Amino acid sequence: MNRLTPDKADARFLRRVVLLILLGAITVALYRALDLLILAFGSMLGAITIHAIADLYADKLHFPRRICVPAGIFTILFAIAFLVWLVAWQFGEQVNQLVVALPDLLTQLENTLSQSPVGAKIVAAVEAAFAGSRIAQDIGGLVAGSGEMVLNFILLIVGAIFFAADPDLYKRGILLLIPKSKRPAISDALHDASDTLRLWLRAQLICMLSMGILVWLGLWISGVPSAAALGLLAGLSEFIPYVGPTAAMLPALGLAATKGTGSLIGALTTYALVRVVQTNFITPFVQARVVAIPPAVTLFLIIGIGMVFGIFGLFFSAALLIVLYTLIRSLYLRETLGEEV
Repeated sequence: MNRLTPDKADARFLRRVVLLILLGAITVALYRALDLLILAFGSMLGAITIHAIADLYADKLHFPRRICVPAGIFTILFAIAFLVWLVAWQFGEQVNQLVVALPDLLTQLENTLSQSPVGAKIVAAVEAAFAGSRIAQDIGGLVAGSGEMVLNFILLIVGAIFFAADPDLYKRGILLLIPKSKRPAISDALHDASDTLRLWLRAQLICMLSMGILVWLGLWISGVPSAAALGLLAGLSEFIPYVGPTAAMLPALGLAATKGTGSLIGALTTYALVRVVQTNFITPFVQARVVAIPPAVTLFLIIGIGMVFGIFGLFFSAALLIVLYTLIRSLYLRETLGEEV
C-alpha cells in the first residue's frame, strides 16, 4: 500500500486548490488581455453588421446568397473609405481648425470656471477623477501613438471579416466548451444577443443620422464655425449614449463662444432642442422596441465599462451593455429563475 496516496478528503481539497489556481490564472490572463478582448468584441459587432447588410441584399434586392456576405464586406469597406474621405477632404479644413482650437478652448473654459469658488471645485473634481484613470492613460497613448490606434482599427476590420466569413464555426467552438445539457440554452441566448444587437445597430444608425443632421443645421444657422464637422462629430458621438454627445458638445460651445454671445446662445439652444427631440421622439420610437434599459443604469454601466476596458471599451460600451442585458435576461431570468421574459 502506498502511504502517500491521499484519502478522499485530501483529494477533494487538492482538486479545489488546483481549480482555484487555474481560475486565478485565467482571471489574470483575461485582465492582461482586456484590450484584445474588447477588440474581439468589436470585430464580432462588425461581423453582425456585415451579416445584417448581407440579409438586406438577399431579402430586399434578391442577391444570390453566395455573394451577399462579400457584398456586405464591400459595403462596410466602402462606408469606411467614404467617411475617411469626408473627414480628410470635404471637412478637412474644418476638422483641422477644430483640432487646433480645442486646447485653447479647454484652457479658456477652465480659466472661466476657476474664477468662481464653485467652478474651481468642479475643475478640481474633474481633474482628480480624470488623472490616473484608465481612460486618461488610453487617451495619452492614442495621442502619443496614433499608429497603434490605426493598427488596432485594421485588426478590428480584419477580425470582423473573418468572423463574418464563417460565424457558425466560432459559435460551435464556444458551444463545445459548454456541457451538453446546457448547450441548447446557451445557443438560444447567443442567438437572442445577436438578434438584439442587429436591431440595436439599425436603431442606432437612425439616431446617429438624425443627431448629426439636426446639430449641423442648428449650428449652421447659429453661425458657429465648422458646423459640418461638428455635426459629423455629434452624429458619431451618439454611438456612446449620454457620454458621447456631452463630450461632443464642448468643442461646439467653445467655438461658438469665439463668435460672440449670439452664436453661443444659438449653439446652446441647438443642443437643447436636439436633445429634447432625440430623447422624447426619435430615440423612444426606434430603440424602445429593441430593448428598454433604464437610463440611470445605462449611464453608470457605460462609465463603468469605460473605466474597466479603457477608451476602446468606451467606444463599444453601449453594444456590450446590450449583450450583457440580453444574456442576463435569457440565461438568468428565463432559464434559471423561470421568468416569462
